[in-house]
Amino acid sequence: MDNHGRRTDPQLRETLRSGIEEGKYPPGTALPSESELAGRFGCERSVVHNALDALTREGLLKCVPGKGTFVLGRKVERNLDELQGFTQTMLDENVTPSSKIISRQSRKAGMKYSLMFGIRPDDEVHYIKRLCCADGEPISLEDIFIPRYVVPKLAGIDLSVFSVYEVYGMYGIKLVQARQTLDIVHLEQADVRLLGIDPSLPVLLFQCVTYDDMGRAIEFNRNFVRGDKCNFSVRFSR
Repeated sequence: MDNHGRRTDPQLRETLRSGIEEGKYPPGTALPSESELAGRFGCERSVVHNALDALTREGLLKCVPGKGTFVLGRKVERNLDELQGFTQTMLDENVTPSSKIISRQSRKAGMKYSLMFGIRPDDEVHYIKRLCCADGEPISLEDIFIPRYVVPKLAGIDLSVFSVYEVYGMYGIKLVQARQTLDIVHLEQADVRLLGIDPSLPVLLFQCVTYDDMGRAIEFNRNFVRGDKCNFSVRFSR
């Protein structure tokens, strides 16, 4: 507090942060207005505005013009040096995973995927576009490509019941290695609507090729991830 007993920007920011982390302000709920918070904490409205702005930049809050400031859920922690699917990653974080298939089809590999998978351009690949959610909230949009010869009957498997990694297990496929790149991009309008984000906000783009124990390229995954919903970690050792 300052010399007059009023809260300063950093103090109010930490007070609100503690309230969010302790569940006083649950995810999805609206905070009181700036004037209400100023009265409650005995500070200037500008102090409240600055504190809310800082927490919004951190991804703890979301400001919706004309509606108020809302509390976002906690970020999901994803470990980049562990080879596992979306479902298991969410379960490890005690988060309920779900996904919605946006598009599903077979298509010709073409030159790009024939080189990637070591198949002919006319060979078919499975293509799946899905929206991945954590506790019912969209966090990523995935494009998945799998050579048809790897999982011939994928079209008949209900992917709302079985994860892609479970399907690999059905076929005795053991994934052992992956190569991944990271970029920052802006989405097309249709994909922005699916993820429910501001069109001006960029997303994280992970592109990953996964290999099995025989050295075959099994899957190419293009994953557009909301940075306000996920934290990522990598372990390094010598």
